[in-house]
Amino acid sequence: MENSKVQEILENQVLTVAKAVEDKLDEEIAALDRLDSDDLEVLRERRLKQMKKMAEKRSRWISIGHGEYYEIPSEKEFFNVVKASERVVCHFYRENWPCKVMDKHMSILAKQHLETRFVKINAEKSPYLAEKLRIIVLPTLALIKNAKVDDYVVGFDELGGKDDFSTEELEERLAKAQVIFFDGESSSNPSKAQTKKSVRQSSNADSSDSE
Repeated sequence: MENSKVQEILENQVLTVAKAVEDKLDEEIAALDRLDSDDLEVLRERRLKQMKKMAEKRSRWISIGHGEYYEIPSEKEFFNVVKASERVVCHFYRENWPCKVMDKHMSILAKQHLETRFVKINAEKSPYLAEKLRIIVLPTLALIKNAKVDDYVVGFDELGGKDDFSTEELEERLAKAQVIFFDGESSSNPSKAQTKKSVRQSSNADSSDSE
């Protein structure tokens, strides 16, 4: 008897939720039906303006180096980079295997996230920056927003502690820090199949630094 009572309550709750969702959809459909040609034209114009604004942003991002992963040649240039871009992921590296693994992931994400600038700088040749930003473990990613270092990804500890982490895992960590976006300004949403794959396999065949 008690079980049937619980079942009845659950069924009533499900029906209530379903009815609320249905009512919400009906309201939205009715609102669309009420739109006249002038309203539709306003929506169209608004959408076109949004698309134009985004196209202008993308053009500017590409013109200053977004979309490619490359090396900053000097400490002075580092400051120019972070001032020019609202969001920057900077890989402090040296010539070793862990940093080459990070290079591969950074190269992939740079192409997928035009809204963010992906760069690297040799920590051993940048003593002032390394000391100022307290860079000790390599690789370290400095996550920079509005010209200020907001967060760090130090080594692979947050990525499973091994070098076989996926690009998706790094992408999710950067998104959590809000230095990249999955939606909105992101240039594309990578497929799960592509980003879940570890780059270690392909890195074994080609372990040279990415440009």
